[in-house]
Amino acid sequence: MSETSDLANGDAAKSELDRGSTTSERSAKNQIRREQFRVLYRSPGFLFGVLIVGFWVFAALWPSLLTSVGPKEFVEAGPRVKPGSEAWLGTDKNGWDVYARIIYGARPILIVAPIATAMAVIVGTMLGLVMGYYRGWVDEVLSRVIEAILSIPIILMAILVVFTFGRSTPVIIGTIAVLFVPAITRTIRSAAIAESDLDYVMSAKMRGESGLFIVGREILPNVTGLVVVELTVRLGYAVFTYATLAFLGFVGSNITDADWGIDVSQNYEQIVRDIWWPSIFPAIAIASLVIGVNLIADSIDKALKS
Repeated sequence: MSETSDLANGDAAKSELDRGSTTSERSAKNQIRREQFRVLYRSPGFLFGVLIVGFWVFAALWPSLLTSVGPKEFVEAGPRVKPGSEAWLGTDKNGWDVYARIIYGARPILIVAPIATAMAVIVGTMLGLVMGYYRGWVDEVLSRVIEAILSIPIILMAILVVFTFGRSTPVIIGTIAVLFVPAITRTIRSAAIAESDLDYVMSAKMRGESGLFIVGREILPNVTGLVVVELTVRLGYAVFTYATLAFLGFVGSNITDADWGIDVSQNYEQIVRDIWWPSIFPAIAIASLVIGVNLIADSIDKALKS
């Protein structure tokens, strides 16, 4: 009886020690996260990036609050009027207000780019975790497929896919998502391989946990920061990719729709005639959105490494 009692007491003490250790680890992780958030919120780059992206998100959601002129409304100033009091950013060859078209043009790019990026990150993260943990033939086969996709230029592949399946928004979103999956997968795979060799994964294996449990509950939380960084970085690339497709005429069915890439495409030839504002201002809008996203991405990366 005494041996049984001692064993029970020992198991209870061990269990209590494990719980205490787990609580201590969670407390330490929470403290680290608080410090990282503090660094992030004090970063001027992060605040400036959020301000830029926030403005364009607001414009995409409520454009009528920022301008009373419609994107296809002929203004009294007339066509090809320079920026001034009659039209803040001037008018284009159709007599449409450039400022109004920029405000309304934020919506298409801020629908396609975030959705496509989110899809790519979800799929890429799942594939990267599976490849990095299981390795073997699974990693070998998927790695060959990823290398094949990465060997083809992104824009060329996007044009081929869109030309084949059409220019609808779902096709554009799916195309951009598929194009970004390989790069995200490769990044997460490297992180998963590094995490798989650490003690906490070995302990989970010794406890008899399943592979899916280890991947989802042990490894994934420890690569979440990298996933967030990938999300913000790829969002900037997605904006450029969509804008390029729009410029080349592979987006939408109506070239009169308000869209930054389309507006640059329809007006850039007039620059040689000193009519620069209808194309330059939409290009600046694209650049500002990408800069804002990159500032956020860089700030998050620095905060996670602090």
